Amino acid sequence: MAQEHDLPTPPRQDMQTLPAGAELRAAPRFTLLIRAAKLIADGREFLCIIRDASATGLKVRLFTPLPEHKSLLVELGSGERYPIEVVWTADDHVGVRFVEAIDVERLLHENQGIHAKRQVRLRIALEGLLYSGGETVPVSFDNISQQGARIESEKWLLINELVRIETSALPPIYAKVRWRNHPHYGLLFEQTFKLDELARISATLQPAPDAQQAPDSGDSASRAG
Repeated sequence: MAQEHDLPTPPRQDMQTLPAGAELRAAPRFTLLIRAAKLIADGREFLCIIRDASATGLKVRLFTPLPEHKSLLVELGSGERYPIEVVWTADDHVGVRFVEAIDVERLLHENQGIHAKRQVRLRIALEGLLYSGGETVPVSFDNISQQGARIESEKWLLINELVRIETSALPPIYAKVRWRNHPHYGLLFEQTFKLDELARISATLQPAPDAQQAPDSGDSASRAG
């Protein structure tokens, strides 16, 4: 099991409780970075930022309160997933340890994994109305990222068609159709979301903590917008 000084440390105000020299001993073991990821808490998905990493744990910045959970995973944009446990929390940061030994080099390199170098997608349950060619049709979101989304639409859409979508939770979206596998379509937004904006909006679209979650079927590994 990892020792406390092997894990990413709390913010500076908590450093004074560490033994003299502990920070220096730990420093070479950590890689500082800013990388978008998501926490998966009992199937619910929340955007976050990994601030630093070691072979035993991570320091993560949250945009919403740490969700209640029985199990917790962190997933990178590459699709790599790691079971984790919370060690400490301080304001909008949380320190976690890996449940199992990991290859930290693989974690740090975004060109490895199921989806190399792509933005983090969040599964959400959201309905909306799509405006296309003078028609208005209902659509549902399968997932969303800062730059795009995967939707389901019974109307056939054209590749590179510009569409508008309105929902109860998001500002009006203008997007182009980039791929299709009817009734599923991948959209590229004309205007991207800021990470913190998408994090806070998408958190409100996750089911309640006591809601029954379907087994994870690996849907996040399928093609997205």
